[in-house]
Amino acid sequence: MTVCRMFLNPFRRRENPYTLVVGMTGVKMGDRVVHVGCADAAQLAAIASKVGLSGRAAAIVPDPETGGRVERAASQAGVLIEVTVSPLTRLPLEDAAFDVAIVDDTGSGFSRMAAADKRAIVRETLRVLRAGGRVMVIGSTTRTGIGAKLQRSSAPSSDPAPALQADGYRAVRVLAEREGLIFHEGIKPRD
Repeated sequence: MTVCRMFLNPFRRRENPYTLVVGMTGVKMGDRVVHVGCADAAQLAAIASKVGLSGRAAAIVPDPETGGRVERAASQAGVLIEVTVSPLTRLPLEDAAFDVAIVDDTGSGFSRMAAADKRAIVRETLRVLRAGGRVMVIGSTTRTGIGAKLQRSSAPSSDPAPALQADGYRAVRVLAEREGLIFHEGIKPRD
């Protein structure tokens, strides 16, 4: 007689570690998404997988090495991502072409930038979004409790809300703070 034992481990990671991020972005089939910066290429690929063939996923990355990581992650996930190496302060994209702009600050790249560069990125995301489009800044927070002991986390991100509000976004708010991540959202006015 074989006995099968099943142990429930509350500390075991979910099968897909990007479920939270994908859910919080709210990206859906047919959306046009631009991802600015990239601390985690697999996370970007998971988000891009939601747009399907009827949508568009673009990634603007600061260097060829990051571009290579994104292309490998896209290939492994079986998704299409337009990868462009460019300064993040000048997005080589057409005006009003995207529904969602995601600024990846999980590696604190946005937080460490000079104020003028942050403003330039915010203005550029505003330019490439359609009226009513959303920007989401995904940042890191200080983990607490047992999560802090079990997992290494990056430095906490700075608050992007002042930069988003100063350059024209409305309804800027924190959507959630969970699992060492914080999600800020802003809406481009409909004029």
